[in-house]
Amino acid sequence: MGTKLLGYQATLCEKAELSGIAVHSGEQVSISLLPAAPNTGVKFRRIFDNGTTAEIMAVAGQVGATDLCTMLGDPAGVHIATIEHLMAAFWATGLDNVIVEIDGNEVPVMDGSSRVFIDAIDEAGMTHHAVKRRYVRVKKTVRVEIGGSWAEFRPYQGTRFEVVIDFDSPLIGRQEFKSDVNEDVFREELANARTFGFMKDVERLWASGHALGSSLENSVVISDDHTIINPEGLRFRDEFVRHKTLDAVGDLALAGAQFIGCYASYRGGHRLNAAALKALLTDRTAYEIVETPEKRERVFSGDFVTVAAAPAHAPWVL
Repeated sequence: MGTKLLGYQATLCEKAELSGIAVHSGEQVSISLLPAAPNTGVKFRRIFDNGTTAEIMAVAGQVGATDLCTMLGDPAGVHIATIEHLMAAFWATGLDNVIVEIDGNEVPVMDGSSRVFIDAIDEAGMTHHAVKRRYVRVKKTVRVEIGGSWAEFRPYQGTRFEVVIDFDSPLIGRQEFKSDVNEDVFREELANARTFGFMKDVERLWASGHALGSSLENSVVISDDHTIINPEGLRFRDEFVRHKTLDAVGDLALAGAQFIGCYASYRGGHRLNAAALKALLTDRTAYEIVETPEKRERVFSGDFVTVAAAPAHAPWVL
C-alpha cells in the first residue's frame, strides 16, 4: 500500500477550484475543495442561488440512487450526483477530510476520468493531521447477486480489486482488471480511464434526462458498428474495464474509510457496488475497524466503536 494510505489522516493545504459540464444535466457547475478538520470525512455542501446551503455526508447511508451514476441525497430533493470519479480521486490520494462546495446538483464530469481531480489535489497539496486514520478490514466473505451479476468482499492482506465485465459488443467483450490498488497503481493504471457509452442508447438517455452534457470531450462513444467515434481512440486497450474499476473505487470510498480486503465483481456497476458495500457494513461480523493496515496494532470492533458514539460520517453508520 502507498505511504499516503498509512498513518495519519490528511486534508488539503489550500483550496482547489474546478468547473465544467455535468454529464447528465448538461449544466455548467463549479466546485471548491476546501481543507477540513480531522474526522470530518468527505462532506458535500450544496450552495443555492439564494445563498442558502445544505450538507450531505459522502457515506453509504446517504446513497439515494444508482442509475447511471452514484447519487447522494434525495433524488426528489437535495442531492449531488455523479460523485464517483471525484470520490475515487480522494480515495487514491488518501485525502480523508475535505469539504466540497458545489453550486449544482451534479459533480462536473471534466474529461470523464479522475485525472483532473487528482491534478487539482496535487496542485493544492496535502497535509496530515495528528489523528490516526482508520480502516475497514474485511473479516469474512460477503456476496451479493443481482440478476446475472455478482460482487463480493473477501478477506485479503492489502487492498485489491478484481473487476470483470462482459458486454455484448465485439469491441469490448470480456475484460478484466485484477490488481492490488494503491495510489501509484491508481494513478498509472486507472485514473485516466474515461466513462463510455453507446450511440444506440443516446436517444433513450436524452428522453429520460440523462447524458445531456455527454460529448466526445468527456466520454468514449461506441458507434452502432462497434467502433470508437472519438478521433483520438482509446487511452488503454482495455479502457472500459479500467473505468469500471475506477467507478468501483469511487463507490466503495463511501465506506467512509479505506478498506483492507479484496473486492471482486462480475458485470457490476454502481447499483451492485452500493449493494455490496451495504451488505458488508450491515453485517457487524464481516468487518472490523483498525487504526493501521498491520494486524498486530490495536483493533476496534464495529460494535465497540458504535457504542463509543462514533461520528456521523463513520463507515459503520448506515
